[in-house]
Amino acid sequence: MASSNGGVVGVDNPPVEQPETITTFNSSGTLTTAPYTTSISVLVVAGGGGGGGNDNAAGEARSSGGGGAGALITNTSLSVTGGSSYPITVGAGGAGGTGAPANGTLGSTGSNSSFTGSYVANGGGGGGKYNRGPGTSGGSGGGGGNFGSGPGASNQPTISGWTVYGNAGGSGANSTPNYGSGGGGGAGAVGGNGSGSAGGAGGAGIADSISGSSVTYAGGGGGGQYGTDGGAGGSGGGGDGKGNANGIAGTANLGGGGGGCGHLNASTPGIYNGGNGGSGVVITKEAAGPYKASGVWDMNALYDNVKAGTWTNA
Repeated sequence: MASSNGGVVGVDNPPVEQPETITTFNSSGTLTTAPYTTSISVLVVAGGGGGGGNDNAAGEARSSGGGGAGALITNTSLSVTGGSSYPITVGAGGAGGTGAPANGTLGSTGSNSSFTGSYVANGGGGGGKYNRGPGTSGGSGGGGGNFGSGPGASNQPTISGWTVYGNAGGSGANSTPNYGSGGGGGAGAVGGNGSGSAGGAGGAGIADSISGSSVTYAGGGGGGQYGTDGGAGGSGGGGDGKGNANGIAGTANLGGGGGGCGHLNASTPGIYNGGNGGSGVVITKEAAGPYKASGVWDMNALYDNVKAGTWTNA
């Protein structure tokens, strides 16, 4: 008598339960699903954009915008086939802009992340530079540089069956004394506008618990300003904007935008770089189950096992 079969006479065939499996990709790779998996939850975050760079060799007040966060997309019931392989791409963060040549350069756009190549989160837009250098479009847009530069827009498209997040950056200010630049957009909120007193804050990210605990992803980079520290980076890995210093990098594997930068005063020369954007991440979750019961055989299985001598009453 096979006790694990509930008292059914026959081959002892223990029950099988597939455990919950969470897989985190901090770099590109391949997901191989478990044998009985038919659907999964997926989180995809793209690389964040770099903050803009600038210099003040001409003796002028200058600052640059924060980088936009990488787009964040989710699906809680994506159909898959058990025991199959799926390619994963994790995007790098964009490089921060540099202070040279004159007026600096825009931050670079972050790289896209994807599940199978069909479901794509767009990289965050780069932060704008001094003298009407607008932020660039991306999953979330980069913040505009000072002197009234406009923000970058979100260019993340909708995807059927998925929830997508991305927002525009904030605008740069054309007002004294600090000529603040705009913060980069975050997955959960637009970037803050710069003002005469401060750089704009990076847009907030989005919290998700697919990893087993609540983590906030895809915050925008803070805008730089003239004089003192710039706008705060958005929750979810956004780098802080700075004054008289390089911008702070976005956090790796959270998809945050890099911070913008600024100068101490018009008479103090310097060349400053924007912070690099943070790399993205892809996380999948396969639910526990199904429970494979034992103790059930058809007559063909009974005959084959008896003939082979593998049927037992033990």
